[in-house]
Amino acid sequence: MINSRKMYPLYFLLPAGIIYSVFFLVPTAMSFFYSMTWWTLDDWEFIGFDNFIQFFQEPSLRIGFRNTLIFAFTTMGGKVVIGLLLAVFLCSKIRNKNFLRSVVFFPVLLSTIAVGVTFKTMMHPTTGLINTALAKIGITGPNWLGDSSIALLSVAMTDIWKGVGIATVIFIAGIMAIPGHYYEALKIDGGNAFQGFWHVTLPLSRPALNTVIILALIGGLRTFDLVWAMTGGGPGFSTDLLASIVYKQYAGGFYGLATAGNVLLFLFVGLIAFPIFKLLNRKEVDL
Repeated sequence: MINSRKMYPLYFLLPAGIIYSVFFLVPTAMSFFYSMTWWTLDDWEFIGFDNFIQFFQEPSLRIGFRNTLIFAFTTMGGKVVIGLLLAVFLCSKIRNKNFLRSVVFFPVLLSTIAVGVTFKTMMHPTTGLINTALAKIGITGPNWLGDSSIALLSVAMTDIWKGVGIATVIFIAGIMAIPGHYYEALKIDGGNAFQGFWHVTLPLSRPALNTVIILALIGGLRTFDLVWAMTGGGPGFSTDLLASIVYKQYAGGFYGLATAGNVLLFLFVGLIAFPIFKLLNRKEVDL
């Protein structure tokens, strides 16, 4: 017989469990099922793994995998480095500290599409603000979004600008949680500011660092809207990511093929993010 007193705490988990099941578990299971069908809005036919086979035969898929990895690790690295440096600066003894923190965080509040359209205009090769400013000092700016060799990097820099505020806030929280007596002991031993950063701030803000790495990496692997607003995947396939390839399949009416692509994207993100998450957590415990 079930003990109602033992079951009582579980009742509080029931609403959250229902919401999680309805909005995550059920759609996930349906996605896996429909990835193995040919389907429209009013009909479907089971075809096994044909969608996956066809998706892997897409000529742009290899480029999409490569671009997604480059974009994810580039934006993650930029957000970690710049966010940490900004956090150290904004935790130092400077004037207008709170105002500067607000300025750094402001881009996070902007619409991604709005940011993409704005930077697309700013990066125009002839009339854009960036190249116009460079021309004032005698530098001929490149075709930021039209040159296939730098287009992906241009979008990545825009993503770093927009997302570095979140990384900075997380690092600030991590740095402010470090007890002050560590820095006092370092000063007594004759340590300088760099030694304080290297031997105190960096090791003791490891939890914040791990959080930023995981969030930035997963965000980079799943990015779609910024790339689509700035380049639409072009020129050619030079900025196509896995998410944009899936979107093109949906737009073309290949719903089963696109669903298979979404499943592959889900597995791709998990296979990369989960081992890194486990590795970072193990290092944090070892610390």
